[in-house]
Amino acid sequence: VQLVESGGGSVQAGGSLRLSCVASGDTVGRYSMGWFRQAPGKEREGLAAINSGGGDGRTYYADSVKGRFTISQDNAKNSLVLQMNSLQPDDTAMYYCAATTTYLYIGTWSTESQYQYWGQGTQVTVS
Repeated sequence: VQLVESGGGSVQAGGSLRLSCVASGDTVGRYSMGWFRQAPGKEREGLAAINSGGGDGRTYYADSVKGRFTISQDNAKNSLVLQMNSLQPDDTAMYYCAATTTYLYIGTWSTESQYQYWGQGTQVTVS
């Protein structure tokens, strides 16, 4: 599966953005998927994940985004979505989507090595 992110851009603090990750070569419903971000000089951070691919649809969120970000899958558009509200300057980073054929657990969903497929990223800047 190939993943392409879009929807990034520049926004003022308190604003919202909606990121999309479109899949090609396979259907998103066969994968569990997640969103990560990486700010300059920092490690890549897991933000949210969702179990699909025959899983239970369970979602996970990092404490840093819980209540502000929402992950969902749009099977009609074969995409993964991250709705981001109440954005702050600390949210500035490159955002990546990732997919895996493995069921994600609470202790594993934010681990990069759990994911086999990655997009190229989309930049989000909050000022």
